[in-house]
Amino acid sequence: MGIRILKGGMLTTVQDLGRTGYQSQGFSVAGVMDVRSFKIANLLLDNPENEAVLEFTLIGPTLEFTSATIIAITGGDFQPTINGDPAPMYTAIYMNKGDILKFSSARTGSRGYIAFSSYLDIPVVMGSRCTNMKSGIGGFKGRKLQAGDYMNFRIKRRYLPFFLSRKLTLDEFDQEEAVLRVVMGPQDDVFSKQGIETFLNSEYIVTSDFDRMGCRLEGPFIAPKETSDIISDGIAFGSIQVPSHGKPIILLSDRQTTGGYAKIATVASVDIPKLVQRKTDHKIRFQPISVQEAQRLYLEEVKELDEMRKVIHQPCKEVLECRLVAKRLRKLFE
Repeated sequence: MGIRILKGGMLTTVQDLGRTGYQSQGFSVAGVMDVRSFKIANLLLDNPENEAVLEFTLIGPTLEFTSATIIAITGGDFQPTINGDPAPMYTAIYMNKGDILKFSSARTGSRGYIAFSSYLDIPVVMGSRCTNMKSGIGGFKGRKLQAGDYMNFRIKRRYLPFFLSRKLTLDEFDQEEAVLRVVMGPQDDVFSKQGIETFLNSEYIVTSDFDRMGCRLEGPFIAPKETSDIISDGIAFGSIQVPSHGKPIILLSDRQTTGGYAKIATVASVDIPKLVQRKTDHKIRFQPISVQEAQRLYLEEVKELDEMRKVIHQPCKEVLECRLVAKRLRKLFE
């Protein structure tokens, strides 16, 4: 009762919101890259907010279902098919025993997510089911998935109320330029006035050096007052380091726990999905905002997710319209 991996794709791992509370001991948080897509996938199935999913990058996996369950696919468009037929995204989908779910390369975005109503049977390690490949812990044997791997489901959950209403608007990630809102600091005082202006007024390009640890950008030199070296301190999700070469590096899920380069700014959490769904050669610009504005944007997203939850828990409009038509027809023939 579960799924068999027929093809692992480029990089498919089990992820949740990450392993918090262990950075002081040298363990990265890990967890999903695109938190928004992750939350929507679980929301569509009424899963717990932090239920583990499969995250895949650039080229998706091929899965065989050995029992019935319900899934939701979010993130970039990897052109999913079920038994060769196109499969919808941002929609609850009933999967039968023996069904084959296949993904191609990403048409838009670069990372996709699959949530399961029956929950993946993955052990909890230090409070999380997420995969930390650098440490070899969590997820499925601490590594990415490959052909022949098999994962059981924890429960039998094959029914959801309001099933036909469980569909949301597809998030598109095909724009080539993204504006990332950032909170300046904590070490922006290390950089010269000209360096700050360069950072905020220049266009940067996503390089091929882009993985779960971070994204290296190419663009104009960001000048420090003297040096960008600092005494190592903690690193947050979305911290933007500027080493001595003067080019920004945005640190992501598998980031190191501490670093010795000045952090000029931190990407607002609501905008990190814009970044992690970029591809090589896509363009990035930065826009400064206050801490208060970043908090306001976060609360707006929480409200938006609550509205999505209300939408999927209403009777399907098409069904109601069909019932209304049927009722009118019955009256005509009475």
